[in-house]
Amino acid sequence: MKMDGKDLKGKNEGQKPEEQLTDAQKAEEQAVEERIREMADDVEIPESLKPGNIEKILKEKGGKKPFRWKAAYSAVAAAACCVIVVGIAAFGGGLGGHKENSETSSTSAADAGGANEAKADKAVSGSEDTVIASAKDYDEIYKYIEAEKKSQDELQQQYSVDSATEDNASASEFGSTGFAGNNAKADSSAAKESADGGASYSDTNIREEGVEEGDIVKTDGKNLYILNGQKVQIVNIEKKEMEEMGSIRLEDDQYISEIYIKDEKLIIVYTRTEYNDGNEGYDGTYKQYTVAETYDVSNPRKPKSVGKITQSGSFYTLRVTGDYVYLFSNFYTQVSAARNDIDSYIPQVQGKSIDSSSILLPQYVRGNQYTVISAFSLKDPNKKLDSKAVFGSSGLVYVSGNNIYVCESYYNSDESDVTQTCIRKVAYKDGTLEAVGQTRIDGTLNDSFSIDEYKGSLRLVTTVSPTGGSSPFPIVRFGESVFSDTSTKKDSNSLYVLDEKLNELGKIEGLAEDEQVYSARFMGDTAYFVTFRQVDPLFSVDLSNPKKPEVIGALKIPGFSDYLHPYGDGLLLGIGMEVDETGTTTEGVKLSMFDISDPSDVKEIQKYVLEDCYSTNVSYNYKAALISTEQNLIGFAAYGQSQKYYVFSYDKKKGFECVFEREMNGYSEGRGLYSKDTFYLVAGNTVESFRMDTFEKIDDIVL
Repeated sequence: MKMDGKDLKGKNEGQKPEEQLTDAQKAEEQAVEERIREMADDVEIPESLKPGNIEKILKEKGGKKPFRWKAAYSAVAAAACCVIVVGIAAFGGGLGGHKENSETSSTSAADAGGANEAKADKAVSGSEDTVIASAKDYDEIYKYIEAEKKSQDELQQQYSVDSATEDNASASEFGSTGFAGNNAKADSSAAKESADGGASYSDTNIREEGVEEGDIVKTDGKNLYILNGQKVQIVNIEKKEMEEMGSIRLEDDQYISEIYIKDEKLIIVYTRTEYNDGNEGYDGTYKQYTVAETYDVSNPRKPKSVGKITQSGSFYTLRVTGDYVYLFSNFYTQVSAARNDIDSYIPQVQGKSIDSSSILLPQYVRGNQYTVISAFSLKDPNKKLDSKAVFGSSGLVYVSGNNIYVCESYYNSDESDVTQTCIRKVAYKDGTLEAVGQTRIDGTLNDSFSIDEYKGSLRLVTTVSPTGGSSPFPIVRFGESVFSDTSTKKDSNSLYVLDEKLNELGKIEGLAEDEQVYSARFMGDTAYFVTFRQVDPLFSVDLSNPKKPEVIGALKIPGFSDYLHPYGDGLLLGIGMEVDETGTTTEGVKLSMFDISDPSDVKEIQKYVLEDCYSTNVSYNYKAALISTEQNLIGFAAYGQSQKYYVFSYDKKKGFECVFEREMNGYSEGRGLYSKDTFYLVAGNTVESFRMDTFEKIDDIVL
């Protein structure tokens, strides 16, 4: 169906916004919601505090925003719910350390020499090597579940005593103020060569070069593959006039999250929900399964399913290297399950419970969540090659070219009075998965760009916050974390360098007191990261000697960048917010270009402010950014009184130039992408095409 821009608007009115959260945010939100279901079915959470409504609050208000909403979406989502019911144990509170051990391998907990019993008293746990233990049997897993249940019961008892005080604190702290999310960032917007040899097309903005990801819109240079509700629609773009070819419609109980295309194989990833009425008819439970179903789309008019992989839990993310696909989901146990109810606390892959030897235990004797990882090949998408389940508390996942890191945030440790992160390392290659080790560091990660692997070393930048000792109920204030013991400690930031076995090589601690990390970018031997309270210190750190990392620069300018992206030789792009001199009110979305040719003397050489905008979709989802140095394009959607898609170019002399601006009806999560000499804007069920040189409109289609 064809129409001009004016008619397009009418077709989209009334569409609801799609809530966009980062992977880490989804994991934390799901963890909290699962705990609420288990512990406090009788407690009603105020609608305004539900994580799903945070972005709506932002979008509805418009205009200049009080800055303090940036104080971390995940902290707000966790704290709001924790104050009501859960406590910080939803993120693994009550840690036990792990004992030093000279063997680095996947071993049973019984053979780990008490690895899960001893206390950790260092910023980085362990001495020479670290151990990641696998379960010897399901009985061992069940003991961890029982310990979790006991802890939850204790927390609920404490809540019943303190609820009135905490609820009052919650109401005064959160009120009607809006908050924005933590950021997921992008590493590159890869351009691929099409089959006819020469003309390029854009691919999803990815975290790690060489490790591909799914998205809601993909192209192979011939067709667009578009996620539209319960359908994936295929649009041919080989001619100027676009043509709808075919579609794949899933069942109503199958919620599609992402799609991926390679070599005429289309992977559709969705979460399927099953409901069990229970033996008595009133003790029913919901179970979720993540499915990666592969279709042969060599004939796009007649897609054909050729295989599927199913595993327990809700979809988390997808990674692809070569022909091998790695599927991640978060599975939440039922801590009240009986010992013989295996399916309630042991995840399944392809309908079979994961063997205990493939379940990796945490550093503390309790747990209720898994990050489930399965591998399969596009050549045989019906066959699982390998699987692992990382047990404890689900968290942020970073995938390098060789390893998977599951990073679990802990906000209430028995051994530490600051926030901590447990890092679990799993090596992968050609569809096989092998446990390597685990450790723990002080502080929590802002997003997956705060962790990076380079030449065998793991580099991390964290924000270290006080936890208030043993108190499980936090009160989160704007810009700082203050707990119920009214601790006077302030946030600070740290950088760690770990070796291949996760032993500490070097560190810098105590950076930027009373500030928190907003964005980070590791580029070879240099790290750049932004902290913020009133001004934006862009730190540069020399990592050429991993044992002696050194801060070599700190550029301070108004505002902050919550997204950093390399933009050619000697340049670093920042996207964030302009903030007034008081540091309390945002004045619009800001693009900054930094000269990093001398990392010790970084300069902001150009900036551009969208004064009527208060947020970008890049701040919520790194895949939403279109950034191509080859095409000199910087594209993203921004929110103001309406949602618009912007495309900028950059010139060292002229600075940023807005070459394209298009209002997007409703708040559909849009994508900008290009193939050959044509730019495509996809929003909801509409696709528009434009000439790349002039951005003159060519065609549009409504699906």
